[in-house]
Amino acid sequence: KKGNRPYYLLRGRIKMAAVEDDEIEKEEEMKEDDEEETSGDSGTKKKKKKKRGGAKKKKKSTSEKTQGSIIAPGRGVKGFCDSYLQYGQTEPPSIPIADLFKDQKNFPQGEILEYSPPRSNIEEKKAIDRMQEDLWQKLRHASEVHRHVRRHAQSFIKPDISLTAMCETIENMNRKLVQENGLKAGIGFPTGCSINHIAAHYTPNPGGDVVLGYDDVMSIDFGTQIDGRIIDCAWTVAFNPKFDPLLEAVREATETGLKACGIDVRLCDVGEAIQETMESYEVELESGKTVPVRCVRNLNGHSIGPYQIHAGKSVPIVKGGDSTKMEEGEIYAIETFGTTGRGHVIEDLECSHYMRNFDAPHVPLRMPRAKKLLAHINKTFGTLAFCRRWLERSDGGSFAIHGDNPNAKQEKYLGALKNLCDVGIVQPYPPLCDITGSYVAQYEHTLILRPTCKEVVSRGDDF
Repeated sequence: KKGNRPYYLLRGRIKMAAVEDDEIEKEEEMKEDDEEETSGDSGTKKKKKKKRGGAKKKKKSTSEKTQGSIIAPGRGVKGFCDSYLQYGQTEPPSIPIADLFKDQKNFPQGEILEYSPPRSNIEEKKAIDRMQEDLWQKLRHASEVHRHVRRHAQSFIKPDISLTAMCETIENMNRKLVQENGLKAGIGFPTGCSINHIAAHYTPNPGGDVVLGYDDVMSIDFGTQIDGRIIDCAWTVAFNPKFDPLLEAVREATETGLKACGIDVRLCDVGEAIQETMESYEVELESGKTVPVRCVRNLNGHSIGPYQIHAGKSVPIVKGGDSTKMEEGEIYAIETFGTTGRGHVIEDLECSHYMRNFDAPHVPLRMPRAKKLLAHINKTFGTLAFCRRWLERSDGGSFAIHGDNPNAKQEKYLGALKNLCDVGIVQPYPPLCDITGSYVAQYEHTLILRPTCKEVVSRGDDF
């Protein structure tokens, strides 16, 4: 904090500049009133005031330059898509984040939220917090990569874009900025582009593609990981203004969830607060029909562990859930899903997401192809999620691991993949869908329950 005004990342710096300009303006107005009451050398004073005014205008133009100039074609986010230019990044981004901040001791901090009662002045907690600084830096590094990648994505996602091309562009940028290095650094999970009534776990499979339309609602959910520390963050894109209340409901519900979280807070209490916010909204769809926004009651936020996107605890988004308490040092993905449908999703459509079970037992495999595929999964993805598109890349999903190896690309693997799923080694994650004709939106942030405070580490100037 600076004084009593919180600031963080890009948004906070812009806010601080605006606050300082307002204070300068107020001081000058007071001086101007004093000048009108005095006589004699008032003209000289007015000349000085004009000089100060000129300096103030220069400061404002600098602030505006820092913000950027590219506005996202889609709705659901704010600010400028090229706001990363203030760090020395190029447009489009090409400098890895580690190189961009190599002259600085730390990566940018996320949004800091105080506990109630505050813990930031307790010396014991401050000491524990300092001991985990290396972990916080890994998470902040991955978060900064995520912010630059998603800001770039927001600049080119528009109607008529191919979802396959969009996902590959996002993933390639993610690999470049994080400096992909096998399991040490890379993509946390496949890029989800769940559209309309599909709530989660959809990405195009090889050979199939979808084109985004003006009246579509699409959630973009992708992850970045450093040493297995995963940043899980998502937002929703829409172009038709009629969907603004839906996006606002879900975004505000996520904000409510972040504020409600804390050490020793019951998970069910977080869900109750989220539902109260979410279901206070309604959306007017075609033909003037107004429908309420409902929580998708069987989708949840979750705790995150090293190389484990779902680490065991679930954060409900409706009341009446688990009474387990949050604990110090835990990392959570706080995500909410709002729908114009029935508020309950089922598995449907062709599966694209897969993940090796974290606690999978040793199972003897008889199919040679299944053994070969499992060895490839273990080496390339470990227990991180993957998709069929990655298996069919020329590098088998990771150039850092396989390079130009001609055998890296997996061929005729569907039977082997099914066998791994059947024996419980790999878990399939089919798309989760509400009723056809409905629209689902999602917003998500990664939250650290630090000993001294809460840090919304994935917070950006976009949402």
